[in-house]
Amino acid sequence: MSRIRHIRGSSLATAGAAVTAATLLAAALAPAANADSGPTRATAIGNAASVLAAHAANLGLTPAQHTTVRDVVVDKDGTQHVRYDRTYRELPVLGGDFVVHLAPDGSYRGANRATSKAVSLADVTPELSGAKAAGLAVNALRAANPGEALKKVTARPRLIVDALHGTPRLAWRTDAVGRDRLGNPVARTVLTDARTGARIDAWDSVETATGDGNSLYGGTVPLETTPSGSTYQLKDPTRGNTYTGDAANKTDLCIFGICISRAPATLFADADNHWGTGATSDRSSAAVDAQYGTNETWDYYKNVHGRNGIAGDGKGSYNRVHYGNNYNNAFWDDSCFCMTYGDGDGSTFGPLVALDVAGHEMSHGVTSKTAALTYSGESGGLNEATSDIFGTMVEWYANNSSDAGDYLIGEEIVRSGFGKPALRFMDKPSRDGNSADCWSGSVGNLDVHYSSGVANHFAYLLSEGSGAKTVNGVGYDSPTCNGSTVSGIGHDKVGKIWYRALTVYMTSSTKYAGARTATLNAAKDLYGAGSAEYAAVAAAWSAVSVG
Repeated sequence: MSRIRHIRGSSLATAGAAVTAATLLAAALAPAANADSGPTRATAIGNAASVLAAHAANLGLTPAQHTTVRDVVVDKDGTQHVRYDRTYRELPVLGGDFVVHLAPDGSYRGANRATSKAVSLADVTPELSGAKAAGLAVNALRAANPGEALKKVTARPRLIVDALHGTPRLAWRTDAVGRDRLGNPVARTVLTDARTGARIDAWDSVETATGDGNSLYGGTVPLETTPSGSTYQLKDPTRGNTYTGDAANKTDLCIFGICISRAPATLFADADNHWGTGATSDRSSAAVDAQYGTNETWDYYKNVHGRNGIAGDGKGSYNRVHYGNNYNNAFWDDSCFCMTYGDGDGSTFGPLVALDVAGHEMSHGVTSKTAALTYSGESGGLNEATSDIFGTMVEWYANNSSDAGDYLIGEEIVRSGFGKPALRFMDKPSRDGNSADCWSGSVGNLDVHYSSGVANHFAYLLSEGSGAKTVNGVGYDSPTCNGSTVSGIGHDKVGKIWYRALTVYMTSSTKYAGARTATLNAAKDLYGAGSAEYAAVAAAWSAVSVG
């Protein structure tokens, strides 16, 4: 889940001066041998702090606001991109994030801001009580789960400044959580105007990809494990100590964002370092798939994009398998920094431990640590599409003949009760009966798993081009919304362009028009403004009516 962090920083002017002084002192003391080395993360943060102080007005920053660094990207040529969150009078600003771009010498090149509106309020005293906001959120949670007798429902309201939905205003952000009849978690985040009580927005706060992929038959896969006495643990010391545990068919109990109890993640152990049987009757078989998916996702981001772990800090996440009872879902949760997999109900979906599920869900974690695309409206569609795109890229990267790369989402896990051969189809998203092939003004009103279709369609067209073709034995026939013919540039380049757009140019409020601009900027950075890749990005967006 994407969460807003409320971290109090030092005042803008003081921070700028202090960091500037520290940067100058560090430069004076640095040995000459390091003169040719590129800027470090710390250097980029110091340079950005100086820029914030010098360009505060252009960035919409005032003494009432504070900033905290969320992420840093340093290009090979020394160009620096520092991403910030902000608060206003100690309240988190939803849609207040921005990215500062710096030249190799630390000078200011520009910025991408989630909002260009001035963040300034007459006062921060709500007229609507937090208790009333909580009640409204509970009602919204129940309404979003019709026919369910929800249990243990709680809600936690937090006062924020909402700059994501037009003119900044005081709002309650309320996380309402509960459990369904099977004990599985349900959650919804509701934004409420703190003066009028009107609902501003609402979205599911557990980012899911129900039935996005599954395989207990992916062949024999390599696993790095940890010796422990006479046994081995399913923990990988080469990838940040990522590990996989058994949730014992239990669920989490979380109130006000604080988990009173969590389903366990009892580390799997084995006597001979040969894990699972490839059958669901052996509980460790699902663990093999989960750990393998984590490994391939880690390797994809590191070897293709230079990202060391989901958060970019070299620390591993962990997996829980066998979560809940017949749980038809899988999800990434920032609060535990973990992946959780259900076993499915057997008739609609099987166990959800497929390779592209791991890539999809763990990519929600990457998005949270970078652009933090809001899980609602067009931004939410882009959030989901980002995970579909990277889940697909992980599958291609793994190059496993037992689960070959394709542009189908969830083809491995669907069972006869689902009624379709896959959950989603990137070549023509509308084949699922709900997703959008082309952008329109109403796309943002769709569920985020369906508004994602526009970006998924774009990614397919950019990878493979329009029309009929067969790839890895799978037939596709991708139309265009404007009747054009599009030529593809290959999935490898698409992954690189989307990753740079996500980590350098997109913000929490990015919509489809902004995604076009972000990917064009990324293509220009990677291949040049006059390149075939740049032209292909523009053509593919136009082909899905974004342009």
